[in-house]
Amino acid sequence: MSENTSDDESIYVRLAENSQEVEAAQRLRYQVFYEEYGASADAEMETSKLDIDEYDAYADHLIVIDASESKEKIIGTYRMLRRAAAEEVGQFYSSSEYDLDPLLSSESSLLELGRSCVLEPYRTRPVLQLLWQGIAEYITEYDIDLMFGCASLQSTDIKSISKPLSYLHHYHLAPEQLRPRAIKGRYINMNIIPQEDINARRVFAELPPLIKGYLRAGSCIGDGAVIDEQFNTTDVFIIVQTHLLADRYRKHYERKIQKTIAGGSENVENISDFKKSKNS
Repeated sequence: MSENTSDDESIYVRLAENSQEVEAAQRLRYQVFYEEYGASADAEMETSKLDIDEYDAYADHLIVIDASESKEKIIGTYRMLRRAAAEEVGQFYSSSEYDLDPLLSSESSLLELGRSCVLEPYRTRPVLQLLWQGIAEYITEYDIDLMFGCASLQSTDIKSISKPLSYLHHYHLAPEQLRPRAIKGRYINMNIIPQEDINARRVFAELPPLIKGYLRAGSCIGDGAVIDEQFNTTDVFIIVQTHLLADRYRKHYERKIQKTIAGGSENVENISDFKKSKNS
């Protein structure tokens, strides 16, 4: 995968190349998820100030780097877990929240996205576009058919987020053959408010940037939401058929990556968005 830059050439995206860079991404995740958003850390994480789990060792870690100062700083990250890597661990991360049989039983090449975050001062459109560029190149390089994961609403009070949950259910529910369902005991019905009582444009505008980014990339939503007590969030399941992402990305950024998506031989540039998509 090539190294790619934004219009500000001091900020660029690529895969982490060593354990030190992965650790820096884990430190960034701790800073955003636990210190900024109040997730519950265990004693080991609280001591190390690192967000770590068993999936990190098997995943690829997309990182955004700011090289404008004397020491390079990782300011954004995304964790990417392919099917073969998940089989080594034993399952995908999101299997703890959703029944993935509709995806696993397909012959599709799968990629789980997760642990997405960007340092607060850098949550700008160019940085988010860099992450999405990185993902676009990655799915092209590994011929990914479907990417998925959990994206989060920053609340565990279902009543307070009934409008976005209902909007996602009514307007973006995945086709049945691709639709994972929240597992028994954790399932929360998203069909709370009737469709005719929802101002779709207004609710969309108020969605978290990560979820809006996924929807703009042609994503659809699984059946049911799940409360994540550790992260103080309510999760929804995101599925993106990557040919839709490629089509939309080509139209919007054709100058930068048309050769990569079209299967050309030259390396081009890279992509992402959001706060926390723990497995999105």
